[in-house]
Amino acid sequence: MALIVKVNDKTPIIDPSARIAENATLTGDVTIGRESSIWYNVVIRGDVNKIIIGNHVNIQDGSMVHGTAGRGDTILGDYTSVGHRAIIHGCQIKGRALVGMGAIILDDAIIEEDVIIAAGSVVTQGTVCESGWIYAGAPAKPVKKLDEGRIQYYIDGTAKAYVEYSSWYWGQGNGSEAHQL
Repeated sequence: MALIVKVNDKTPIIDPSARIAENATLTGDVTIGRESSIWYNVVIRGDVNKIIIGNHVNIQDGSMVHGTAGRGDTILGDYTSVGHRAIIHGCQIKGRALVGMGAIILDDAIIEEDVIIAAGSVVTQGTVCESGWIYAGAPAKPVKKLDEGRIQYYIDGTAKAYVEYSSWYWGQGNGSEAHQL
């Protein structure tokens, strides 16, 4: 079963349709929405700020979600995909976004809808990533305009695929309670 820890009188709230890997760790003030999936070795620490994870969000293997005390909440909007080993820290991802493998998004950054953050990129503190662009590099900069076909394939397609992939592992409902071998 996933490690779900109460911190400062706050216990993670997980929608019954969400799927959580058996070795994921969720602590404190965390909310996870409908049909979201939290994969292997993911750590979501809501100990110093609130973490809100929307509907149809997937946070892939080895990723970390956290924040900084005294700053705003960490928000991942609906249909956001976070690639393997990414770090999401004290930022807001409005939704319909794809964060590539190994990317880092730092405090107070805002990722608008319909944005791709390329693998290995670093979105520095306070950066606003405007809708309709691929951002890449360290620090991340807009490098290519997205068309509707790429948005549907990469952003919408990844979010939809991860709902299906999670059903292969955990069936219907919360994986933290569903299958214990």
